[in-house]
Amino acid sequence: MESPGTGHTVCGDVSMKNGRQMLLSILKSARTGQAGIRNVLDMGSDPALRRALECQLREFDCIESETYAIASQRGWELREPDPILGFLSDRFTRMKLSRGNCDSKIADIMIQAYTKGMIRGFKNLHQYPHQDDRIAIICQKLLDYETANILTMQTFL
Repeated sequence: MESPGTGHTVCGDVSMKNGRQMLLSILKSARTGQAGIRNVLDMGSDPALRRALECQLREFDCIESETYAIASQRGWELREPDPILGFLSDRFTRMKLSRGNCDSKIADIMIQAYTKGMIRGFKNLHQYPHQDDRIAIICQKLLDYETANILTMQTFL
């Protein structure tokens, strides 16, 4: 069925909209992960924790780059996530880390954030189930990173 005056099928238009929405969600998750890690990167005392967080930050940077590459190839403009999220994350983190075992609290905060990211990712997969291969692959990659990051952070609790 063609969409009036567009030459595109209605199904194709919906698929494109869903693909763009999925990429926006992936970008938001990557940006949230980056902001969270940057907020705690210099607060811990364990060098192994810092190395793990730096590695996780690079993973999120890769996801962000891949997301923009897919959008660019399709001629999609992705609006930037709200910068207030980073500010609020920073305030929350500083408040939570104000006393006690900082490394353990950092791991706790990151596990909670990665779990929320996984939930958002699974919801997206169910909400937008018919993605093309590139979008499905990057979504799965993000979910795999989140899972691995949780396991890594568990060692610092």
